[in-house]
Order: sequence, then structure tokens, then C-alpha cells
Amino acid sequence: MLATSLVIALPVLVIIGSLFGGYSPAWEHLIDTVLGDYVVNSVLLMLGVGAGTLLLGVSAAWLTAMCEFPGRRFFSWALLLPMAMPAYIIAYTYTGMLDYAGPVQSLLRDTFGWGYGDYWFPEIRSLGGAVCMLSLVLYPYTYLLVRVAFQEQSTAVLEASRSLGKTLPATFFRVALPLARPAIAAGVSLALMETLADYGTVSYFGVSAFTTGIFRTWYGLGELQTAAQLAAFLMLFVFMLFILERQSRRRLRFYRTGTRQPPRRIALCGWRAVTAVGLASAILVSGFLLPASQLAIWVLQDPARAAQPAFLALAGNSFLLAAIAAACCLLLALFLGYGKRLFPGFAQTTANGVVSMGYAVPGTVIAVGVLIPFAWFDNVVDSWLRETLGVSSGLLLSGTLGALVFAYVVRFLSVSLQTVESGLARIRPSIDESARSLGYPPLSLLRRIHIPMLRGSLLTALLLVFVDVLKELPTTLILRPFNFNTLAVRAHELASDERLADAALPALAIVLIGLLPVILLTRNMASDNAAS
Repeated sequence: MLATSLVIALPVLVIIGSLFGGYSPAWEHLIDTVLGDYVVNSVLLMLGVGAGTLLLGVSAAWLTAMCEFPGRRFFSWALLLPMAMPAYIIAYTYTGMLDYAGPVQSLLRDTFGWGYGDYWFPEIRSLGGAVCMLSLVLYPYTYLLVRVAFQEQSTAVLEASRSLGKTLPATFFRVALPLARPAIAAGVSLALMETLADYGTVSYFGVSAFTTGIFRTWYGLGELQTAAQLAAFLMLFVFMLFILERQSRRRLRFYRTGTRQPPRRIALCGWRAVTAVGLASAILVSGFLLPASQLAIWVLQDPARAAQPAFLALAGNSFLLAAIAAACCLLLALFLGYGKRLFPGFAQTTANGVVSMGYAVPGTVIAVGVLIPFAWFDNVVDSWLRETLGVSSGLLLSGTLGALVFAYVVRFLSVSLQTVESGLARIRPSIDESARSLGYPPLSLLRRIHIPMLRGSLLTALLLVFVDVLKELPTTLILRPFNFNTLAVRAHELASDERLADAALPALAIVLIGLLPVILLTRNMASDNAAS
């Protein structure tokens, strides 16, 4: 099991090891020209998205968890819908709507008779535009965790604050918000990790960040080692956020009160209710309904494209890759999770923790970390065959679907492993002891008892990885075989060529499939609310 974990951690170890290798003259060029932009823009992105997800997520969580207003039940789950919208897709969509030739500016010019240069309009293709797009699709990370934290706060604590003369805003800022601080830190940290991993949005908007810099260094300068070292520096940011998120999650348990009463929601009436409905509606419309509607409009302009062989081939490639990667992740997660249950020692716990880091590492970094050892292996084998047999083996691992699936497993194994471990934790150890006393060996125990009991968790793990792989862009863009496209890559290519209406069909397909895990989350929320 430890060997399996080391193999899965190989790309990350390769990237870290690149820091101790030689530094090419390309570093002088990067330091003199663009490295400062990479660092500054990445930090500004983190600050902007952190503030945006904090503002949107906390305000939406407070309204739906602690207030009563018309439509609260609907908004409590509907505000999760932006999770189905990848950041690069919402960036393409808003660009099509807000660009100079888009419907919004065209309507303004037609209405007021303006011409070019007669008016000012915010530039969507900018750092600020990237911050807005990422904030709109990443705030659900904060919303989900903070909403649960607010719901678990005792009503007695909040009422004690009110009885001591504190106003409602003072109670929110002085009592409720500090109690939810670990959940806020965890949610914002997750959003920032996704921000650093994003490539499609910053690339399309022309923002020089670490992920775009890795691509340019590799493809533009031909410096794979330097690209790996850039990726290693990006990992430093990610690991700081990873540690912060883990520490915040550890502290979550210390803020529950002994006797938790169901929250007594604050009834909002009049203009307060209108404001609450307006705020929740604005977040939902901006983050999901408006871009999804625009995609649907573009698709309906030529609906016959959905039946064309080119689109069906893209969908088939995407579903095949996602299904293979999801199945591999599920089998490995079951192997590692059950191994930890059988041998709950330090070594197995450490091994599972190592493979769980993959989800925190950007797809660009993992792709580079996969390519370096695979290319080295191909070159070694090819050189040996040329010297001994006079034949060339060509590419055995690099540029194959196997390399791509391996990268997906490294990136998303943590998702399925955490789901499987959570399901196993709900099975009482006494069931294992009873089965062993009846003579069941470990494999029979897993096959005949645990797997039937884990059916829901296994299906959830399979679905989550399937959807994540379907939406993944940078890993696929780097490692895909020649003449092999997926829905995500094709949408990116068409949008990069400014064929936004043509990119709508693969983009909308990704969004619709991305709704599946959101539906799972909303069902869990509904069952939790019913139980409470």
C-alpha cells in the first residue's frame, strides 16, 4: 500500500525534486521580464477571489441559515448551482455577452446612438474580470461550509447576545462570525486553491499568472525543466493554503456547543425581505442562470450540431476518459481505504495522507510532473533498443491515454478516497469482528458485507470523479494524445478562436453533467434539514 501511494505521489515528488536540479539561463529571462507579473497577478487573484468568495459565501450562508424570507428554501439549494459552471466556461459566456460586439454594448449603442469611444464600459478581459468570474463559481465552497457552521450555532448564544443589548448587526459581527471563522477559513482556502489551479480563465483573459507561465515556458521557450521549477514555486502557494485549510478543519469541532437548539430564524419583513430576495437572486442569476441561459440561446441557434458526428465523438472521448479514470480512482480508493481499516497504523495513515495531497495540486503541475518521468523512461528504453537492436520504440508512455488517466488518478484520487473512508467510518467495527468470528477472510468480508453497505458512497465517489475529470482542462490540454479532443479542450479551442457560439454546445454539455454532484449535495442538505 505504501508503494502504491509512492507511485501516485511520483509527479509531485518529481516537481519538488526539480528545485534541486540545474537552473537554465531561461531563468534570467523570466526574472527580467515576466516572473514579477506571475507573482503579483497570482497574489492579486488570490486577494480578489478571497474577498469575493468571502463576501458572497458568508452573506448567502447567513441569509439562508439564520433568516426567514420568501424563497429561502429554494435559495438554500439553488445557490449551489454555480458549482456546476467551470470558471473557464463562465468566462467565455460573459465575454460573449459583455464584449464590444456583444448584446449588452450593442444595445447601449443602439439605444443612445453612441459610437466607439463615446462611452466607458468595464473591460471583461482583465484581472478584475478574472476575479469576478472565479468568485461567482467558487463562492459555494465558502457558502456550503459556513452555512453548516451557522446552523450548528446554538440559538441560546445568539439570544444571549441580543439580551445584552447587542443589535442584530453587532451580534453577527461579534458572535456569529467569530464562531464560524474556522469554516470561513476552510471555505476560502479551498476557493483559493482552485484559483491557483485555474488555467482556462486567466489564459482566455490574458492574465499572466503561474499556470499560464508554465505553459509559455514549456511551449514557448522549450524549457521543460524550468517549467517544472515554476510549477514547484506554485506548489509552495498551494501547500500553504492546504495546511491552512487542514488546520481550519481541525478546529471546526471546538466550536459546537453542548446542547444545540435548532436555530430560530430571524423573520425579515418589508424592505429587508425584498433586499434578501434581491441579493440571493442576484448571486444566483449572475453565477448560473444568466450564463446558462446564454449558452442555451447559442445552442438553440443551431440545435442540429448536437447530433453531428464531431460532437458525438467529443462526447464519447470525454465519457470514456472520465469513466476509466473514475473506475481506477474508485478501485484504488477502496484498496487504500480498506487497507487503512485493516491496518490502522501510522504507515497506512501517512500513505493515505500523501495521496490525498493530489487534489490540492494544480492540474498543470501534475501534468508536468507526469510528463518528466514518462519522457525519461521513453528515452531510456528507446536509446537502449537503438544501441542493442537498432530499432526505435517511439513513445511508450508519453502522449498516451495511459499517461492522461494516470494524471487524472493523481489529481482526483483524494475525492474518491475521502468518500470511501467516510462511508467505511459509518460501519461499526463490531460488524467486522462478528464476520471474522464466523470465519470470513478480509476479501470475503469486503465483497459480501462492506461493498453492499458502501453502495451509496461508492456511487457518489464514482460520480464526483467522473464529473471532475469531464471538466478538467489543463491536464487534458497538456497530456492528451495527438488528434484526441474532449469537450473541455474543444470548448477552450473554439473560445480561443473567438467562436463563442460554437463553443456553447460542448460547454453546455459540461455544465449539465456538472449538475449531477450538485443534485447529490442538495439531496443531502434536504435530508439533513428533515432530520433536524
